[in-house]
Amino acid sequence: MIILNGGSSSGKSGIVRCLQDVLPDPWLAFGCDSFVDALPARMQASEGGITFAADGGVSVGADFRALEAAWTEGIVTMARAGARVIVDDVFLGGAASQQRWRKALDGLAVLWVGVRCESAVAAGREIARGDRVRGMAASQADVVHRGVFYDLEVDTTRTESLPCARAIAARVGRSPDRPTRS
Repeated sequence: MIILNGGSSSGKSGIVRCLQDVLPDPWLAFGCDSFVDALPARMQASEGGITFAADGGVSVGADFRALEAAWTEGIVTMARAGARVIVDDVFLGGAASQQRWRKALDGLAVLWVGVRCESAVAAGREIARGDRVRGMAASQADVVHRGVFYDLEVDTTRTESLPCARAIAARVGRSPDRPTRS
C-alpha cells in the first residue's frame, strides 16, 4: 500500500492519477473525498457526521468515525487479498490519524508519503477548484503533518504531480523490503 497524506488542495489526487499511470502494475485508488461523498447527505452537515466551518475548519463526529473505520478495514481487506492500493487521505488528527491506519494495517507493507504544499499555493488551488470551503487548505497545510512519520515527502508547491509520482514510484520499486512495514 501507498498512503499519501496532505492538506486539502495539496495535490494528492493528481499524484494518485499519475502514480496509477507510471507504476508498472495496476493499483486501486481510494480517497477520503470519495468516502465523504459516499456518506448520506444528512451526515455531511451533522454533529455525528462531518461539518465544514465557514473558516475552513473540519469537525467529525462519532458516526463519521465509525463509518471511517469500516471504510479503512475494507481497503485493508483488499490489500490483504493482494490488491495494490493507493490511499489519498487528510490526517486531520495528525499522528493519531496515522496511528488508526497503522493499527488496521498491522503486518502489511506500507509506503507513507507526505504531500506538502505551501499554504498560499494550496489556497490558490482551493479557490480555482471551487468545490472547497475557503480556508481548508490554509488550516490543514501544517496540522495534518504534525507528528506523522513518512518514508518519503514530496512538495507540490513548485513541482508538478508527475515528477512527484515518479519519485514515489522509484521508492516503491527500490527493493523487496520497500515499502516499509507499517
